[in-house]
Amino acid sequence: MDCIRYGLWTLLLGSASLWLAAEPRFYEAQTFFAWREVMTQLSGVLAFGCMSAAMVLALRLRPVERLFGGLDKTYRLHKWLGIGALVFALTHWLWTQGPKWAVQLGWLTRPPREPRPEPINAIEAAFRAVRGLAETMGEWAFYAAVPLLLIALLRRVPYHVFAKLHRVIPLLFLVFAFHALVLVKFSYWGSPLGALLALEIAVGVFVAAVSLAGRIGTTRRVSGQLEAVEPLPGVGALALTVTPQRWPGHEAGQFAFLALDGREKAHPFTIASAWDERSPRISFVVKALGDFTRSLTQQLRPGQEVRVEGPYGGFTFADGAPRQIWVSGGVGVTPFLAALQQKALRGLPSCPVDYFHSLSAPDEAAEARLRALAEAAGVALHLVWPQRDGRLTGDHIRAAVPQWREASLWFCGPEGFGEALQRDFAVQGFDVRRRFHREFFEFR
Repeated sequence: MDCIRYGLWTLLLGSASLWLAAEPRFYEAQTFFAWREVMTQLSGVLAFGCMSAAMVLALRLRPVERLFGGLDKTYRLHKWLGIGALVFALTHWLWTQGPKWAVQLGWLTRPPREPRPEPINAIEAAFRAVRGLAETMGEWAFYAAVPLLLIALLRRVPYHVFAKLHRVIPLLFLVFAFHALVLVKFSYWGSPLGALLALEIAVGVFVAAVSLAGRIGTTRRVSGQLEAVEPLPGVGALALTVTPQRWPGHEAGQFAFLALDGREKAHPFTIASAWDERSPRISFVVKALGDFTRSLTQQLRPGQEVRVEGPYGGFTFADGAPRQIWVSGGVGVTPFLAALQQKALRGLPSCPVDYFHSLSAPDEAAEARLRALAEAAGVALHLVWPQRDGRLTGDHIRAAVPQWREASLWFCGPEGFGEALQRDFAVQGFDVRRRFHREFFEFR
């Protein structure tokens, strides 16, 4: 989470600092309408910065993923940038529209409008000629973007609806880029802030074009064939085995975008198997959580063509700790299935491991499979069924692993479970910032 906070605050404070250096009137503003002018510019600069950065993160670039520790964290930052863009865009709109309403209601008196100085060159004259168009287009794009961003934040909206509507965002960004290009204060262009804005516009427009052309992720996309579909009634999920073509390999704990239906956008699923070149197959455990995943039982048939994009993610059990503790709940078992296989095949991670899994319901077949994998990997397995053993807590883990202070902890499971466990270990003096690893498998 630190990298997400640092990234967000670096963008906001950096943009605000460059704006302060480029806007001397901020220190001279004494009237409400003078404040309106400078605050309209500041809120617009911050809103557009958030939009442009969010567009870049949507490209799924390897260097960016490495910088933030995995695509799950990159998308978490993408989400907060979207929230920031919404807040600053709303602030920008209120600064532009609010004073007009106050004047109409008689609450404020507009001062006499000072004559605009003559344009200093042909570029400024051209911008002034289309100023009204840029204002109108930006306002209507704002009205369209607000509900789309709210839908993106509402988890109750089905994923396929969210995905289809979200495709409109790059088109709206092009309108906002035109709005920013024309309406930003012309004097800014000769300052470092102008260089930043020019970069944000150029990069954002490029990403929008790539997105609208459907080219995001194409270099990491391979075709494949669905080899097997196995129901897992104990956890309410399906185990899918795919034979990919030209798959580059992956580390345990990574995930991929899997497209099972040409009409449906690819969904992210954690890979549930270690990569073995001698048996080039990858497995996924897909839990019925939404409309799309619930319908898979009726739709999937062995032999059908699929598309796989990846691998992505930094939840790879590589931290150099002398001991590791793995904790999962429910379908969070998935990355640990791959990790158990990888440890058995390659001996990685090489340190001692204690694995705690909280069962949502008793399932003899699933338990037997976990025990066999753990035995082959040399991992100490602790299966906990809450109705029989009580809830899995930090006390339970620390009692079973006396060396917990020297270990790193890897967690995948329900968000509330993970937050409670992280707080519990933090209270005990565990360095959760560096040694508590979580996967934020939420892409909206």
